Amino acid sequence: MRMNKTGQQFINYNEMGKKNRILIYPILVIGCLMILTGSCKKNNDNPGISDIDGNIYHAISIGTQVWMIENLKVTHYRNGDVIPNVTDATIWSSLSTGAYSDYDNSSGNSTTYGRLYNFFTVADARNICPTGWHVPSVNEFTTFTTYLGGESVAGGKVKETGTTHWQTPNDGATNVSGFKALPSGYRFDTGAFDGIGSYADFWAFAEPDASRWNLGYDGPTMTGAGSVPKNFGFSVRCIKDN
Repeated sequence: MRMNKTGQQFINYNEMGKKNRILIYPILVIGCLMILTGSCKKNNDNPGISDIDGNIYHAISIGTQVWMIENLKVTHYRNGDVIPNVTDATIWSSLSTGAYSDYDNSSGNSTTYGRLYNFFTVADARNICPTGWHVPSVNEFTTFTTYLGGESVAGGKVKETGTTHWQTPNDGATNVSGFKALPSGYRFDTGAFDGIGSYADFWAFAEPDASRWNLGYDGPTMTGAGSVPKNFGFSVRCIKDN
């Protein structure tokens, strides 16, 4: 408020506007901070998906599907029944029931790469994926690779980049999908281990035939194959139920 030459008061609207703007800016800043804080809190309230053992997994949407971005590590079926850990090669080769193993029978490998399961575990009605998730079918893997541009390039789009885990040259790896495939290796039907650092193989549910999808360090492909012996040991990536 100012006085004019006759002593009358008048209102300086320019100054009032400046004062109002000065008051509004802190309010806007505080409001934005509150929104950001609320968003962070919401994310913290949903840290991931837990299996029956308490292992935590995270997920990402790829096309119309939602996939976990870690390999399964669980040692129990969904109902709590134990999945046997079979370390002996001879016993593994003769199995006709579910079992898992750590690569080279070393639990440290499973911390990074997840565990290897035979197909009898994957096909068991007790389920190994957490509630609301399942082992992907051949058709679901086909939908996945088709969305990523086809089998000839899908492998590069799902592989973790660099050579921290993958053997050089890790050809074509971009991980643009966010799937972050790791070279977890596999277990032969003879019980021998091979391929860690070089190859990733994932079970696909295709009863009565067992199927798997493979990708490697030496190219960008991701290909499927049917009629795989059921006592091979491969990784499992769970996909969300529709």
